[in-house]
Amino acid sequence: MAKVILQISYEIQDDKRQEYLALTQALKHHFIVEQQKNYSIYEQRGKHNNFVEQFVCNSEEEYETLEDNMTDSSTELINKLENLVKQGTTKYTTLIEI
Repeated sequence: MAKVILQISYEIQDDKRQEYLALTQALKHHFIVEQQKNYSIYEQRGKHNNFVEQFVCNSEEEYETLEDNMTDSSTELINKLENLVKQGTTKYTTLIEI
């Protein structure tokens, strides 16, 4: 089975950086510990306040169920995140292993 990587990149508002960094801990705990996902967050080197969230799925089926498996906690965290992101900067990239 081919792995699938979902990358979500965005820029955080300058005055929201500390709030964002605190939120990343909750995001990591939620997706790694509670949801048992292969999940990471990176800051783009040389681009202050530009971040990438990455989910690595072991199959296309797992990838397809990411959104279906969202809980109320997932939605609450994502809503908090959306309030910190600069409008128009979010980009989604999906990579499929060959």
